[in-house]
Amino acid sequence: MEAARTMWVNGPIIVGAGPAGLSVAAQLHTHGVPSVVLERDDCIASLWQRRTYDRLRLHLPKRFCELPGMPFPASYPEYPTKHQFISYLESYVAAFDIRPRFRQSVSSARFDHAAGLWRVQASSTEDEDETTTEYIGRWLVVATGENAERVLPEFPGAGSFKGPVTHVSEYKSGEPYRGSRVLVVGCGNSGMEVCLDLCDHGARPAMVVRDAVHVLPREMLGVATFSVAAFLLRFLPLRLVDRLLVLVAGLFLGNDLPRLGLRRPAAGGPLELKNSSGRTPVLDIGALEKIRAGEIAVVPGVRRFTAGGAEMVDGSFVAADAVVLATGYHSNVPQWLKGSDFFSGEGYPKAGFPEGWKGESGLYSVGFTRRGLAGVALDAVRVAGDIAVAYNQNNKASSSCTAGCPVLQEPVP
Repeated sequence: MEAARTMWVNGPIIVGAGPAGLSVAAQLHTHGVPSVVLERDDCIASLWQRRTYDRLRLHLPKRFCELPGMPFPASYPEYPTKHQFISYLESYVAAFDIRPRFRQSVSSARFDHAAGLWRVQASSTEDEDETTTEYIGRWLVVATGENAERVLPEFPGAGSFKGPVTHVSEYKSGEPYRGSRVLVVGCGNSGMEVCLDLCDHGARPAMVVRDAVHVLPREMLGVATFSVAAFLLRFLPLRLVDRLLVLVAGLFLGNDLPRLGLRRPAAGGPLELKNSSGRTPVLDIGALEKIRAGEIAVVPGVRRFTAGGAEMVDGSFVAADAVVLATGYHSNVPQWLKGSDFFSGEGYPKAGFPEGWKGESGLYSVGFTRRGLAGVALDAVRVAGDIAVAYNQNNKASSSCTAGCPVLQEPVP
């Protein structure tokens, strides 16, 4: 059975209940602006709760990862664990009285120019009943983030491989791979850390490094590398800071990375590439030591898979019992946001940072700056402040809403 209903939202419609959506909802709450948060899964921060490995920690110091309006508990370590971060988010939701509407999968969002309103279609399937709800409001906040969907590359011969192939979003621990030869495709922070975890559980990983990559120490003499970079950027231009980071990385990590199969990009420093293309530098937490010891093999790109492994682009063969794809994620905004040219075909605002948070007709974005949780917090404060001004100018409430709350109407044809 299928039912349809409409919902007038006396405030912004926020799509996504991850850190980005929660941040802007919290900031709106502090301004006294109601909102509705739509989430396709049945929990907040589903990427963190359902699609991350057990040993994951925040890669940056906690002060760079706080959501606006609430610091981490003082008892938390410098790099909180996955479970600590989830607990922090749950406390954040409670503190700001955020009540997401779960299992609301948005299929389309379009601005109705005649009415001057956003129309957002979302479906929910529970038991055997499917309900479609049209949310109508003056503002739309896109907060689905940069990691909404898995990147699953197609490789020649992939169907002939006899072992299990999983994306890193399904990987929890190296325990099921104990004693196995595992080909890890991808050398970002996730790929490096999965290889390290596999080693710790007695597996034999080989990491595919197709492109050049910047590798930096997570800390230098007990100080977080990112903290050093943030301090230097207050006084020096970005390119000079990048040069210093590469120089210091050589001192702390050694200059033999090319010999290990880890080439640095010929053009663009670690911060420059992060800002321009989203290519995050790898922060080493022990993988390099395993590579030097021969416990993690570094191999070139995959040419094709066979039943028992993969042939590489240099003609070598890597035997494997299993494959883990650490190939990342991508935005899904183009799949559901219709009639707007604010986002590119890749699902990012066309306007670069810091201008990509506001579009036309009440359209906003949070969490697409490629600057992690610090960028999320900055976007959320800007977006909430801008909407609050417009909300107050619109007499704070619709005539159909008496207490500043969303009104759910009866099902309509």
